[in-house]
Amino acid sequence: MQAPVNHIVGLTSIVRERLLPVSGTVLARLNQKVSPNDVIAETNWAREHIIIDVARTLRLSPAAADRIIKCKVDDRLAANAEIAVGRGLFPRTIRAPREGRVVVVGGGQVLMEVGETKVELRAGIPGTIVELVANRGAVIQTAGALVQGVWGNGRIDSGLLVNIAEKPDGVLTAGRLDVSLRGSILLAGMVKDAETLQAAGDLPVRGLILSGLYPSLMQTAREMRYPIMVTDGFGPLPMNSAAYKLLSTNIKREVTINAEVYDRYSGARPEAIIPLPISTDPPAPREVETFAPGLQVRMRRPPALGMIGVITAVKPGLTQLPSGLRAASAEVRLESGDSIVAPLVNLEVVG
Repeated sequence: MQAPVNHIVGLTSIVRERLLPVSGTVLARLNQKVSPNDVIAETNWAREHIIIDVARTLRLSPAAADRIIKCKVDDRLAANAEIAVGRGLFPRTIRAPREGRVVVVGGGQVLMEVGETKVELRAGIPGTIVELVANRGAVIQTAGALVQGVWGNGRIDSGLLVNIAEKPDGVLTAGRLDVSLRGSILLAGMVKDAETLQAAGDLPVRGLILSGLYPSLMQTAREMRYPIMVTDGFGPLPMNSAAYKLLSTNIKREVTINAEVYDRYSGARPEAIIPLPISTDPPAPREVETFAPGLQVRMRRPPALGMIGVITAVKPGLTQLPSGLRAASAEVRLESGDSIVAPLVNLEVVG
């Protein structure tokens, strides 16, 4: 059975495709060295669409309205620009309600894109451009430590990593934040209140790496202007030992948080990347694994949620669980030394 993989790796090759949501202009060059905040592509993106029904307004047939419409596809119209003028002694004029671009003309109607804004695509990670994607973006490669999480608020930034969690089950409060942490990425345990998130933004910090976040704070976290990555889940959860050990041993190194939203279909996850010096490219992490003895796994469900262990045996066939259900299962030896039998769907490979 194939296993989901959550990468927590001390040194690996990291290759990421960064694309605009719509067609635009690629600014990056092949083999260019980039930092996380470098703009590699840009485009203009309209947030709204307006339909102007000329035929209905002037009480004409669609064909008659098409003959008097003055604009055509891709025309850029200023606010109040003439779109069509009716006939008669006192002709009525149809004007553009807002500045925008004409997308479609036909059937007696005009469709306009309005509210255009400039979209800049940033590299997201430090590295080298190894491939250009025409009109959309680029593929970037780097090497370093990689820690993936389960939730992100969609922001990107980088800075020096500072550990104020002190232990995997630490709790970050507003009182622990002071001016010495300004501009840092904080390894910060769990957060239980909105005041703490706001205080971090007021410093400001460059990002938070949290073990857990209370569900009621998700909307507040999305509104913060700095990246927030959650490694383990929602509620009072300690950080899994693999992630905590890797991050806490890289304190004072430059780290980039790309807190992108988890997407099970594309495989995109929020992640923290710590660039490291190398002499040769390390191997890339495997995207797919098969459950087998010896694999390090993390528990995805209670009662051992978040705990790390090693598969000692994969049970043949289906195993009856204490709940009465039968499922493909494995025997796992946890870090505590205890052995449990867990359904394979409750496990993810760490590596």
